[in-house]
Amino acid sequence: MSLKFLDHVNIRTARLADMTAFYRDVLGLEVGPRPPFGAGGAWLYTPNGRAALHLVEVPKTPETGAPRIEHFAFGAERLAEFLARLQKFKTAYRISLVPGLNLRQVNVYDPDGNHIEIAFAAGEEADLSDYSGA
Repeated sequence: MSLKFLDHVNIRTARLADMTAFYRDVLGLEVGPRPPFGAGGAWLYTPNGRAALHLVEVPKTPETGAPRIEHFAFGAERLAEFLARLQKFKTAYRISLVPGLNLRQVNVYDPDGNHIEIAFAAGEEADLSDYSGA
């Protein structure tokens, strides 16, 4: 057996509407089919139909200590277009370059404070300045 791709991330949230809007509107995922579970939630997919994120509605944001998962990541393309989208939604981001590979990593946070990395190929050209969201 060998792992081939990340299937999805599951996040518990007390802010289902805000979280769904962020991942749909800001990051461009699409809300799709979800089984009729007893709890509220949303399943979001990449534009090519791959499962990406399962949101599960809870009455109160879970209290935790230090996060066990520091971030999750998506691979993407069209960096300049993506950065313009983040700026349109006034979403702050920080850009990192992977040493030796020069991959571009765009780091953002969702409304619940989860760290998301969106990785772009080294050849993608764009203004690599960080953006404060203002």
